Amino acid sequence: MSTQFLAPVVAEEDQELEQTLRPRRLDEFVGQERVKEQLAIALTAAQARGEALDHVLLVGPPGLGKTSLAFIVREELGVGIRTVAGPALERKGDMAAILTALEPRDVLFVDEIHRLNRAIEEILYPALEDFRLDIIVGQGPAARTLTLDLPHFTLIGATTRTGLLTTPLRDRFGMTFRLDYYEPAELTTIVHRSARILGVEIAADAAQEIARRSRGTPRIANRILRRVRDVAQVRHEGSITNAIAAEALELLEVDQVGLERTDRELLRTIAGKFEGGPVGLSTLAVSLGEEPDTIEDVYEPYLLQLGFIQRTPRGRTITKLGRAHVGATAGDAKLF
Repeated sequence: MSTQFLAPVVAEEDQELEQTLRPRRLDEFVGQERVKEQLAIALTAAQARGEALDHVLLVGPPGLGKTSLAFIVREELGVGIRTVAGPALERKGDMAAILTALEPRDVLFVDEIHRLNRAIEEILYPALEDFRLDIIVGQGPAARTLTLDLPHFTLIGATTRTGLLTTPLRDRFGMTFRLDYYEPAELTTIVHRSARILGVEIAADAAQEIARRSRGTPRIANRILRRVRDVAQVRHEGSITNAIAAEALELLEVDQVGLERTDRELLRTIAGKFEGGPVGLSTLAVSLGEEPDTIEDVYEPYLLQLGFIQRTPRGRTITKLGRAHVGATAGDAKLF
């Protein structure tokens, strides 16, 4: 079994902690029931035939479990995995080296696959469909194509922006799964599981409070849990009660619906500086000092889900719900 990580380096301690909180088997994965059911059938069928799993495209906002599902597929199949971020693949030789190093039935996980450049995509087309690699040797009239056979492997692509995938690449995935935001009850289960792994006691109402303010996202729930654990350890006796959770959430500036300072600043900017909108994305980004992609991918999806903002052909506008929320929090020092 071969495992190689080509993704960007993160702090070793954070990486280890993130790995420990990830579910390792499909039956440990909380939520996304329809996705799990379909994936379980495909995995069982592939194992029974002794074949590689069909290529899988995972779609959804950040933090919903796309990477976890890729590693679960690897674990369930008992094969190796190689991971890489789409923007990190700059040369054809990089992709060729990765493909030729794969073992039969291995998993190749490409995060942010919508950011692959076109030259890399062209190499992937025959690799995904016919499991071959076409290499051009030489230049001009003397150029010739050398074809290498590749082992049957599984490509798992993760994307937050399906619309940016080219049609030829999207069509080569045999299975496409869209991950949805989690319900509070599911997130509560995740918080309890993570607390057990971290070795911290947590009251039922405290877990529910963290889940309710986690924006429907397991990654955020785990991040908040770790920070609440810090407050419980430093200021209290270690176990997490509802009062301690509320204290930590106030310290983190996470309000009742899960919005953080930047989210509220975005709402206030549209409501105040631009009189409710519409305001263009680039103008909004400059006003907030953020990148347009960050606003579009990180902040807007949850605000849209809550019905606090709208995307219109002329720009972003704030809704009555958004105004009410800003009005409810703007004058309160504590936000709670």
